[in-house]
Amino acid sequence: MASDKQTLLAVLQLLRRYNLKSTEELLKKEANLTDVETPGETPQTDSEVSSVLSAYKSEGDPDVYEDAYVDLKKFVEGALDIYKHELGMILYPVFVHMYLELVYNGHEQQAIKLMEKFGPDQEEYYQDDLKRLSHVTKKDHMKGNELTDTFKSSEFIIRMSRDTLSILKRHLQEKKHSVVLNIIQEHLYFDMYEGVARNKQQIEATSGAVVGEATRQDNKAKVYYGLLKEPDIQYLPVEEEEEADADNADKPKKKKPKKDPLFSKKAKSDPNAPPPDRMPLPDLKDADKVEKAKAMREASKRVTLGPDSLPSICFYTLLNSHSMVTSAEIAEDSSLLAVGFADSVIKIWTLVPQKLRAMKSAEQLQDIDREAEDVWVRMMDDRSAETSRVFHGHTGPVYRVAFSPDRSLLLSCSEDTTVRLWSLQTWTCLVCYKGHCFPVWDVRFAPHGYYFATAGHDKTARLWATDQHQPLRIFAGHFSDVDCVQFHPNSNYVATGSSDRTVRLWDCVTGSHVRLMTGHKAPIYSLSFSVEGRFLASAGSDYRVLIWDLAHGHLLAELSSHTAPIHSLAFSRDGHILTSGSLDCSIKLWDFTRLVEEMTLEDVNVSHNPDIKKSESYLLRSYGTKNSGVLGLHFTRRNLLLAVGIYDS
Repeated sequence: MASDKQTLLAVLQLLRRYNLKSTEELLKKEANLTDVETPGETPQTDSEVSSVLSAYKSEGDPDVYEDAYVDLKKFVEGALDIYKHELGMILYPVFVHMYLELVYNGHEQQAIKLMEKFGPDQEEYYQDDLKRLSHVTKKDHMKGNELTDTFKSSEFIIRMSRDTLSILKRHLQEKKHSVVLNIIQEHLYFDMYEGVARNKQQIEATSGAVVGEATRQDNKAKVYYGLLKEPDIQYLPVEEEEEADADNADKPKKKKPKKDPLFSKKAKSDPNAPPPDRMPLPDLKDADKVEKAKAMREASKRVTLGPDSLPSICFYTLLNSHSMVTSAEIAEDSSLLAVGFADSVIKIWTLVPQKLRAMKSAEQLQDIDREAEDVWVRMMDDRSAETSRVFHGHTGPVYRVAFSPDRSLLLSCSEDTTVRLWSLQTWTCLVCYKGHCFPVWDVRFAPHGYYFATAGHDKTARLWATDQHQPLRIFAGHFSDVDCVQFHPNSNYVATGSSDRTVRLWDCVTGSHVRLMTGHKAPIYSLSFSVEGRFLASAGSDYRVLIWDLAHGHLLAELSSHTAPIHSLAFSRDGHILTSGSLDCSIKLWDFTRLVEEMTLEDVNVSHNPDIKKSESYLLRSYGTKNSGVLGLHFTRRNLLLAVGIYDS
């Protein structure tokens, strides 16, 4: 009875999807190739609905699959060069579904033969997936398998020009290959665009994701990528003048240290910024205002970086800890270093002369004058001051640690499926958040505090508030682990990188995804937003750094020079330089200002991706360590680059 109800619901959803009135029209739709889905339609994503049409049909003779694939391959190879590369995109998904169809219908030997014969011909970046699929040789193996479930319940998206699609349809109608015809109708979605067919470089730049490319519809939503207006700190100019007077009494009072242009723009309202009340953000406390003033003074004295003025680098090496250290993070003001370990321990070090002090006991706090100006200093116990502190509480490896903007709190996530909030004043665990059902790979505080985001093995990212034990939003849509998460500088959006080789941007207010970006060829481990908020850098196991334009969701550049997975990215405080740190024991500096200046950002072809910048000339310098893989990168407020690595003896 329950299965009949599910089937009925599925059919109703399909009728709504195609805007049809009866099941007869639906059957015609599924049987007629000329009704290939139009670009305006949304690809099928509901696994229950898709399973109705995705039960693989038997074609009787299992040997027809190999002949049909050979014929399709000959057609692609014999096509005109202008269309050949776009037509070639159908070979991989058709091959995979042929293999799964044979396995589903019990033709194990023919499936293995097909995989061995044509598997090596597929693109290099699909080989890991094919290796995993090759272990699925029986129908029972398909149940619960991540890859087979993804292919079975989701349409493979191919972006194709109208002319190329017409050629493909004409060929299939002439040949009447029911095997290929059925697979293309049921499992492929063509996002058609008007214009010239893309060349090989353009196709390769955005291919590689588990379920193909992003559709134009995925990147049409408006994104407020601008920055929120900074609060006015009234007493800042006074303190700056006092400092100037102390340094040199002869200097005129009106003369102030020169600020870099990017920093001074923050005071103006950004036309691309979200409305101030769009995302409820915490009010600034007096202590926050003091910290803001301090940060602004520091920023006014920072070095402006560029090709002729590269940053100095301070590298912190963790000794005798290979295979034990799992994460490292430096606080925003560069005063603290937190390290997570595989034995579930978290250790905090101070990077400044001030030691880490705990609060006095409750009895001692009763005797303190609460009206005193230095009440905070009096609350701390100098006798407990140490250069490092240790947190115990997790029962599995700690995969990420993150400081709150005011450095009073620390978040950690672990294999034990929990996220913990620690106080850096009482040095105790305040909250244990439980929501993920599997290991949590990443956790990040919002730039404005209060909110934080997590990412995990359960294929979801989640938005939380520190004072609530349940998540505010669940961002679901990835087809594999969400490996990394990062907040936009305006706290309105969250970016995620996944093992499904896609980057997504999520709206914290609506909970929906507003950007889907494809181009990586392996899992993504690191994300970083540019200072002004328009661009996003991503990197991972394919050894490349990709630069994305959030205004249109386009891939702009591919920076290739590393020879091992990249686990850390950081923009300089003035936004001029992008740094990447890798397990190849190197840190690389990239000229981000020049890269953006060479982009024609306003004249992009919004129907499909523009040409991608691949020049290595953007690489300014590469610094090698002795034998330490780079785990974390951080720019101080004065643009000194701090790095953390693990020495592999």
